[in-house]
Amino acid sequence: MRPNKIREIWKQGGAVANGWLATPAAFSAEVMAHCGWDSVTVDMQHGLIDYQVAVSQFQAISTTDVVPMVRVPWLDAGLIMKVLDAGAYGVICPMINNGNDARMFAHYASYPPLGTRSFGPVRASIYGGADYTDKANDEIIRMAMVETKEGLEKVDEIVNTDGIDAIYVGPNDLANALGQRPTLDTENEVVLRAFETIIKACRSAGKPVGLHNGSAAYAVRMIKMGFQLVTVQSDAGILKNAASSIVAEIKGGVAKLDTSSY
Repeated sequence: MRPNKIREIWKQGGAVANGWLATPAAFSAEVMAHCGWDSVTVDMQHGLIDYQVAVSQFQAISTTDVVPMVRVPWLDAGLIMKVLDAGAYGVICPMINNGNDARMFAHYASYPPLGTRSFGPVRASIYGGADYTDKANDEIIRMAMVETKEGLEKVDEIVNTDGIDAIYVGPNDLANALGQRPTLDTENEVVLRAFETIIKACRSAGKPVGLHNGSAAYAVRMIKMGFQLVTVQSDAGILKNAASSIVAEIKGGVAKLDTSSY
């Protein structure tokens, strides 16, 4: 089976730079995959992406050695099975609140005896290799999102659940759940202390933790804090920010021109 590069980076003590797709287009996935990310995640929760588009994006990502991941909309056995069968090498599942949620997620995303995933890796066996079903449980990454008050309180039982490989922090939902203003790159002490609590639990369990960020500078700071996978914005956010900066520079330059000779 094709090795999962994310696991290899983590084994070496490194941090994963993860791209994020919100735009429903295979070309956007292909462009992002060629930008040097270690992995690229297809966002089926808050992105504008349905299943068929997600499959085409996995195919586009596969033009590189970047790891294809997906965030599913919910703890849904059928959809988790289908994105894995389509070739996702990592699944991020939102709103995992306790050990029972974590166990269900691990079961849905794993073949027996670890879980209850149905057999039928239609595209996954093409992407992963002929021995995919023998090694999928060891290579696929199951990341549980901790982003609620209950999830924070029960992060130890979540991260210590068999089959859960890592935690992914949703900073906006977590802030909201703690009565704080949701924002990326937060400086809110309540939220930062929650980050520290989650990092401590993951270190104790020997499992990595990831975070969504608004800027590269903040992502580097969070790596220093202890996060081992960082996402910065999304393809849509990057496009918006870059385009807005270009437009502002053009209009600012035009405003300074002497147009009296036109």
